[in-house]
Amino acid sequence: MKKIVLISLMTVLAIGLNAQTTTQARQILDKTATVVGNKGGAQARFTMSGKYGNTSGTIYIKGNKFCAHTDAATVWYNGKTQWMYNKKADEVNISTPTEAQQQSMNPYKFINIYKNGYDLSCKTVSGQYQVHLKAQNQQRSIKEMYVTINKSYRPTQVKMRTAKGWTVINISNFQAKKLSDRVFTFNSKDYPNAEVIDLR
Repeated sequence: MKKIVLISLMTVLAIGLNAQTTTQARQILDKTATVVGNKGGAQARFTMSGKYGNTSGTIYIKGNKFCAHTDAATVWYNGKTQWMYNKKADEVNISTPTEAQQQSMNPYKFINIYKNGYDLSCKTVSGQYQVHLKAQNQQRSIKEMYVTINKSYRPTQVKMRTAKGWTVINISNFQAKKLSDRVFTFNSKDYPNAEVIDLR
């Protein structure tokens, strides 16, 4: 009888702790989303490694819009359409990106996806929050993610798993910045000789 009571008590405690860590994880991401989702926009440096290759550069974000510059390419996304300029080929591909493709270019995509369809938990690692997101439906393109967030609620790393494996994005020098919407749209006048390929 004592054993049954003890098991029941441990189960209740485990459920309670799980609910607590889920609530804490959501609160951390809510606060981070407020910081990152600065109305005027923000910018940061990033390095990325994984199935999309190794690269580094600068990213600009505003809501669900983003623009990423690297030595090899520039990507613009205005919330609907994506333009990717390949410097070596001098060509621009126009597309409508999937969730995983957006995430691979925009490490702040987690701001929207954590709100629905993911189980959340968190712990402290080296003085920072580490929030774990796991898709309730493993058919989603982003199946699992770890977001490391400092005490100022600025993300420092996003590690995500898709069907093709893990991608790690390290983030530094995050700062709020007022950005024009023009930053997130390709301007053909700036690339007069580029071949434009519409993949939509």
